[in-house]
Amino acid sequence: MLHARRIAPAGQWPAAQSRGTVTLEFDNRYRRRLRLSTDAGEPVMLDLAQPVVLGDGDALVVEEGGFIAVRAALEDLVEVTAPPDLLARLAWHIGNRHFPAELHADRILIRDDHVMVDMLIGFGAEVRRVRAPFNPEGGAYAHANGHGHDGHDHDHGHGHDH
Repeated sequence: MLHARRIAPAGQWPAAQSRGTVTLEFDNRYRRRLRLSTDAGEPVMLDLAQPVVLGDGDALVVEEGGFIAVRAALEDLVEVTAPPDLLARLAWHIGNRHFPAELHADRILIRDDHVMVDMLIGFGAEVRRVRAPFNPEGGAYAHANGHGHDGHDHDHGHGHDH
C-alpha cells in the first residue's frame, strides 16, 4: 500500500513523476484520512495532518516516491441559471441555507435536492440536470488558497454549528 501525508497543489508537482490518478467525488476530496485506490486499483492510504479539499489537478505526494494526480469525478448536479440580478438573489438563498454550491458568473451548480430545486424554480430559476465535477465554495472559514476548511468548528448561533 502506498502512503500519502502531503498534497502538492496543481501545477506545482512534476507530472513526469506521476504514478497514476485517483478520481474522486467532492465528498471524498474533502478528507484528512481515507483509504482509497488509484484508478488502476493500487491501494493508497491518505493520512493528512488536517482535512483539506483536494482540487482537480492537485497531487498526493507518495512517501514511496512520486505523485498521484487527483481528478474530480463527474457527479449528478443541477445547473441553476437566471438573469444576473436574480442569480445573485438565488445564490444568497442557497447560501442562507448552508447548501453547498459552485458559483459561476452565469450559473450555479448544486447537488440534486428536490426541496432546494423546487424553491429555486419558485423564485424563477431555470434548472437542468447535468453531470460535471463539483467544486463548491469553501465558505467564510475556507483557507485563502481555496483548499477548503481549516479544520476548526464554528458556531453560527441559534443552535447551528459545524
